[in-house]
Amino acid sequence: MQKRTWSKTRTLIAAMLAAFAGPLALAGCSENAEDAAQVPASGAARTEGDLPAIPVMGEEVTILAFGDSLFAGYGVDKSDSYPAKLELALRAKGVNARTVNAGVSGDTTAAGRQRLEFTLEAQQEKPDLFILELGGNDLLRGLSPAETKANLAAMMDELQSRDIPVLLMGMRAPPNYGPEYQADFDALYGELAEQYDAALIPFWLEDIYQRPALFQADRIHPTEQGIEELVASTVDEVEAALPEPEETRDAA
Repeated sequence: MQKRTWSKTRTLIAAMLAAFAGPLALAGCSENAEDAAQVPASGAARTEGDLPAIPVMGEEVTILAFGDSLFAGYGVDKSDSYPAKLELALRAKGVNARTVNAGVSGDTTAAGRQRLEFTLEAQQEKPDLFILELGGNDLLRGLSPAETKANLAAMMDELQSRDIPVLLMGMRAPPNYGPEYQADFDALYGELAEQYDAALIPFWLEDIYQRPALFQADRIHPTEQGIEELVASTVDEVEAALPEPEETRDAA
């Protein structure tokens, strides 16, 4: 496997970032309660008939997928979004999983922080796992890594207070932002995961970011095949982040 370096893909990443603004604006980029009202309640990530006719085991586990357009499924059918495909992949592994797609296109970490409590209160039950995928739009706007980290930390505080396990989906800054910005941004996800004892995927686009054919024409949002690849490369880590079943904990 070729060594993956940012220097080899600087042109690609720069083009992706440059193209990000247009699609996000079209997708409804805002940071107000109107966006929050779009967030579905429990069970909205799938429709009947989506699930494969295979056996699953154990109590149902609910995963709340909270992010931006990369979770919302920009440019693809909702059934082809990352959360929807993740649910199918987990069930194919025998995990009785249900995902809730709480992705809102254009969300920054500040917008996510604003709607977090609303989203949690909209759920019928406390999620078993919360996947936090935000930060790409902070990069787009050139927000400081300190601001991004503070917003994510506030969300982690809220989730920790509710005893909800978290899986952080990390992002990376491109080199043209400068070495200091890049170092600070790239480090923040790992620092937060350590601080809050959260599970972490350091860069969740790792397996596709050097493969332009897996991105839509805007060069930032994955195609259906790109999403399939992301699910395949992360499903084991998501499964590992799920809490142990109660019967297993009781036996221990």
